[in-house]
Amino acid sequence: MDPEVFFRLQLVMFFEGIRSERLLMRHAADRLSVRWYVGYDLDEPLPDHSSLTRIRTRYGLAVFRRFFEAIVEQCIQAKLVWGRELYFDATKVNANADLDSLVPRFAVEAREALKTHLAELFADTQAPAEEGMPEPASDTGTAPPEADAAAAVPPEVPTSLPISLPAAVAEELAEANAARHDWIAQEGRQQREVRGYYQRVADVRISTTDPDATPMRIKGGGTHLGYQVHYVVDGGKRRIILGVLVAPGEVMENQPMLDLLWRVRFRWKLHPRQVTGDTAYGTIENITAIEQADIRAYVPLTNWEEHRDYFGPSKFTYDAEHDTYTCPNGQTLHRCRTSYVQQVREYRTWSHICNVCPLKAQCGPSEQGKRIHRHLAEEYLDRVRAYHQTAAYQKAYRKRQVWVEPLFAEAKDWHGMRRFRLRRLWRVNCEALLIASGQNLKRLLSKRGWGRRPLPSGTALQFAGLVLLFGCRACEQPFQQCQLGRSLMTVQGC
Repeated sequence: MDPEVFFRLQLVMFFEGIRSERLLMRHAADRLSVRWYVGYDLDEPLPDHSSLTRIRTRYGLAVFRRFFEAIVEQCIQAKLVWGRELYFDATKVNANADLDSLVPRFAVEAREALKTHLAELFADTQAPAEEGMPEPASDTGTAPPEADAAAAVPPEVPTSLPISLPAAVAEELAEANAARHDWIAQEGRQQREVRGYYQRVADVRISTTDPDATPMRIKGGGTHLGYQVHYVVDGGKRRIILGVLVAPGEVMENQPMLDLLWRVRFRWKLHPRQVTGDTAYGTIENITAIEQADIRAYVPLTNWEEHRDYFGPSKFTYDAEHDTYTCPNGQTLHRCRTSYVQQVREYRTWSHICNVCPLKAQCGPSEQGKRIHRHLAEEYLDRVRAYHQTAAYQKAYRKRQVWVEPLFAEAKDWHGMRRFRLRRLWRVNCEALLIASGQNLKRLLSKRGWGRRPLPSGTALQFAGLVLLFGCRACEQPFQQCQLGRSLMTVQGC
């Protein structure tokens, strides 16, 4: 099947709200408009529905991402992308699996390890007997999907930057990049290493129906297997979606934010002046990276002192010149140590001064003196807190509620994104990319126009009919010699 035909059928599925390849091909066989759109004649047999599934497996996620980016490029050429403001948000989508399919993860992993071991064991014994024999052909007469995917998508080698770095620095950067978890390169997969005693539910239980779907809490109450869809939306009037990523439901919203931001910024050569997200994105790591890139982080910060019974750090005044804190009673707290593991500096005052303070009951019960911890990136947090008092921040945060969330509502109510119809992480990423491509395409078509208009009824059609019957009264010539009448007949298709 022509790749253009495949993606045209995918767009038909998007615009018609069809959730099955089998139903899609029945719809295409019944509609002359769909046949015309995909380029098939009346007597030409349409592809089988199973071909769509095989082609999706052969293409892989990389081709679907290129299709999405091709539409974004057309939106940029049509000047629908502003690029000065970026809005981040995520929504929960149910997976095509049930909680009853959860089983212990170690049992599934042991079964897979046993299958792999047996395959390697018997491969050595069967190799001499099968030497010289041709490989069995598949039912479709094509190569295996893995071989097709490897042949269809050549590996992309990044272009080296025109800079000269010492060998030691270059090696250090290469090791840091190799150790970093790239969410886009990993297609949204979770980091499975366990830190300390913390374990997720998905670390010990896995679904046999959709192994990549993980338990998540839904707003209506209860738990369901699902994913989180992350959108990066342009701040222009058309609300073009610039980045899409689907991650398991256990992945927090703030984790893929930086990878999405850098990809959108450098892929489309944008220079955003502000990035807006909700409270979930207001982590120290995100804020530090965004502010260091000379971008304003318009995100709210969690007030951890709201439910405290004692004075928090906000009650103490920091003196940047002397690197000290001043307590509400006027005493000075000096820096005593720095922990680069925890990324904090510790400030304290003497116990004999703190224990006789009249505000001791409000300051804390410790008899060792008051201690204050200041993060090494607290300067950026203070800068973000200062943004909260500006009108630009208030406008951007109000704008976020009507910029990203309606796109999720549109995808769920009109385009079937309340529940993914496919399974496995790379497939649901393909489905989300197609939905986002369709949403961008609707805005692009509203800018360009939706193609041919309906057949006009009125003066033009009546004039063309009169010319055909009686000749042109304007130039007194028969129909064969009247250029105006012939052009009208050509336009109307008569």
